[in-house]
Amino acid sequence: MPRLSEVIAALDALWPPERAEQWDAVGTVCGDPDAEVSRVLFAVDPVQDIADEAVKLGADLIVTHHPLYLRGTTTVAAGTFKGRVVHTLIKNDIALHVAHTNADTADPGVSDALAGALDLRVVGPLVPDPDDPAGRRGLGRICELDHPETLREFAARAAARLPRTAQGIRVAGDPDALIRTVAVSGGSGDSLFEQVRAAGVDAFLTADLRHHPVSEAREQSPLALLDAAHWATEWPWCEQAAAQLDAVSERHGWDLRTHVSRTVTDPWTAHAPSEPPLADSSTSGAPN
Repeated sequence: MPRLSEVIAALDALWPPERAEQWDAVGTVCGDPDAEVSRVLFAVDPVQDIADEAVKLGADLIVTHHPLYLRGTTTVAAGTFKGRVVHTLIKNDIALHVAHTNADTADPGVSDALAGALDLRVVGPLVPDPDDPAGRRGLGRICELDHPETLREFAARAAARLPRTAQGIRVAGDPDALIRTVAVSGGSGDSLFEQVRAAGVDAFLTADLRHHPVSEAREQSPLALLDAAHWATEWPWCEQAAAQLDAVSERHGWDLRTHVSRTVTDPWTAHAPSEPPLADSSTSGAPN
């Protein structure tokens, strides 16, 4: 079995920490470098449910996409929910490692996994990494469909292939518009509208789309927008990342098993759909 320091070195080779954004908090949060690692659990969020799952599984290491302490802290007291996660991990000899924005822009990265889940053909990065001579790294991906679909059909594809959440898929655009090219970005993506418009794609699928950026984007172009749950757009990376570590483990001859958490850590738990819009816009009361 490899030591934690050896596994971390492999993870850092896959997602170099120096490629993370300056504001990010990636790397190892806790763990003994000399401890042996036999089981690794991949998840999106380092929350208590994931820590408890790791204890039950007998995992020695959790790898998450989201940081535990993004903005720093002055305490790991168990009276705080993040402190309780740390206490659970340390008491059970479980390490925690984070790959966040360094995994977003990797090759393959988070958006490659999202495109793969949707069965899209990746053409290249949406925002290329200027330090990548091969032109494969970067934020988001520009993709093509094998066959054109209506926006309605593509939204149904996304809803069926991404993990089920309370939100589902929100859509802005003509349901009958034909979609041939799509930009995708795992996680929050409404800061990328300028690059998406420049790419000339028919649709953009991401998460956390806000009212004003969407309204302005729709006024400026016929670009169709699909808004999925943040967690759902990033979960496919867990499977991709586990497969990458499996390949490293096989090359090194390590006795290492990887697991992907199926625990839904999306914070939204229910959805109450509105009534269908009324045909008569003069009806009094709240807008429909």
